[in-house]
Amino acid sequence: MSKEEKKESAAQNKENTGSEMQTENQETPKTELQLAQEKIASLEKQVEDLKKSNADLNDQVLRRAADFDNYRKRSIQEKQEVFDFANTNLLKDLLDSLDNFDRTIDAAATATDPKTIAEGIRIINKSMVSMLENKYNLAAYGEVGDAFNPDLHEAIGSSQDPVAEPVLKAVYLKGYKLKDRVIRHAKVMVSMPDGTVTENKENNSGEAAAEDGTAKTSLDESK
Repeated sequence: MSKEEKKESAAQNKENTGSEMQTENQETPKTELQLAQEKIASLEKQVEDLKKSNADLNDQVLRRAADFDNYRKRSIQEKQEVFDFANTNLLKDLLDSLDNFDRTIDAAATATDPKTIAEGIRIINKSMVSMLENKYNLAAYGEVGDAFNPDLHEAIGSSQDPVAEPVLKAVYLKGYKLKDRVIRHAKVMVSMPDGTVTENKENNSGEAAAEDGTAKTSLDESK
């Protein structure tokens, strides 16, 4: 190969090398741009996925809030209905007594014997009391002679009497218990001890002891 051919070949190789380097320099920015675009596309997809997920969560929250609000309204309505109609069974049972009272009043208009009207009222009262006691556990209390109990009785007056302990002298209004709970205290007059019963007991005890002693002395003398 001549010198000129060698020079031409070297120049050609140099030109090719320069061209390859230029091509590489042109391809590098394009690859970085593509990576950046791919990253942006991936981020945009994540953003869309998050938006969709957020929309779903918001929808669930709104649905649950609506369900809870409906539940709250139903609960309030049910409680109000329970309150409004809690005494339905009791009132239905009392209707029979009201009907009997109406019939008694009608009969009283033409009755000639007041005793028959009084007897009819007594029967109605007995039936009502029995129903309230047996079905609803409502019990009346308070009788003359019962021991006074401030937890059960409301004293509206008192007097000093020959009793050993406070007792009911008069009952103006009976007390009532629902099961074991007092729902109305009995209004009563109370007899308070005046001290005479205790003194009489002591005197009686002394006299009895004296009599026993006299009897024993007589027995000893007879021996």
